[in-house]
Amino acid sequence: MVILRYAIYRFITMLLTLLVVSVLVFAIINLPPGDYLSNQIAELQASGQSAGVAKAEFLRTEYALDRPLWQQYMIWMGFMPGPHGFSGIIQGNFGWSFEFDRPVSEIVGESLWLTVLVNLAAVLFVYLVALPLGVLAAARSRTWVDYSSAFVGYLGLATPNFLLALIMFYYGHKLFDLPIGGLMDPGFEGLPMSWEKAKSILIHLIVPTFVIGTSGASAMMQRLRANMLDELGKPYVETAIAKGMSPSRMLYKYPLRVAFNPFVADIGNLLPSMVSGSVLVSVVLGLQTIGPSLLTALKTQDLFLSGFILMFVALLTLVGTMISDVLLVLLDPRIRYEGRET
Repeated sequence: MVILRYAIYRFITMLLTLLVVSVLVFAIINLPPGDYLSNQIAELQASGQSAGVAKAEFLRTEYALDRPLWQQYMIWMGFMPGPHGFSGIIQGNFGWSFEFDRPVSEIVGESLWLTVLVNLAAVLFVYLVALPLGVLAAARSRTWVDYSSAFVGYLGLATPNFLLALIMFYYGHKLFDLPIGGLMDPGFEGLPMSWEKAKSILIHLIVPTFVIGTSGASAMMQRLRANMLDELGKPYVETAIAKGMSPSRMLYKYPLRVAFNPFVADIGNLLPSMVSGSVLVSVVLGLQTIGPSLLTALKTQDLFLSGFILMFVALLTLVGTMISDVLLVLLDPRIRYEGRET
């Protein structure tokens, strides 16, 4: 019951935080002077295209961009009626992309779940690589195993993701015949999910997962090694070994459990950082994620498209943070004790 109450409390605070984030996102994307339509109107007026100007002015009124900023925000979120009544984000209407001349929901529809899939695969790769290598480097400290893992880790941190993407782009296809670019064969785009489409996605995931997850795995491996070495130097480790506990059992029962706490806490930052950090990788590899759409929306001041994508990244952050907080309460008795006291 304590865990359930804490989870409900964190969910409520997540919603309130998301509300505050929505205000900040809307304010920030409106900081640059003008917007997509006002820029287009200026260009059309300069070229003397009166029909285009009339259409752009109609769209400004249609999407309430001629109203005060606070009203635009309330209508965008769906807290007050606009030209079409209550029709905002909370009602499931994500707005219209002026750059692509399509509803935002159509643009980000398939790319949203592909983005989540790519980054979940990268997170899984990070933990599967960093956990055993970090523990092994700490357990075999100052040996060739430790030095080799440190070299690999520093190499992963020092290599830019987009450069690694180009290298894998070439050698992955040349040596292993891995597919080049995209997250599926072009023939499966727009088709419903099937076993063949799923198999194509899994094969195409190999290169992006490695490229996006390498730097995160390298950083996490180094932190886990440092935390493990700190724990292995404490008196309780010597006491456990003196009482006859095998080193391997002692390693996984005590030091690893304590050293692993920061990596559970990192879940909240890992997903959004990978989404934002994979924008260039998505462009280089031609991935059908929201990264290229976000880049285009920010460059063209496409208000509704950029606003929704930034809100989606913020939601990933908050959901990840909530999950990590709940897992920490389950893993660490000290945190659970603090929860009972409060």
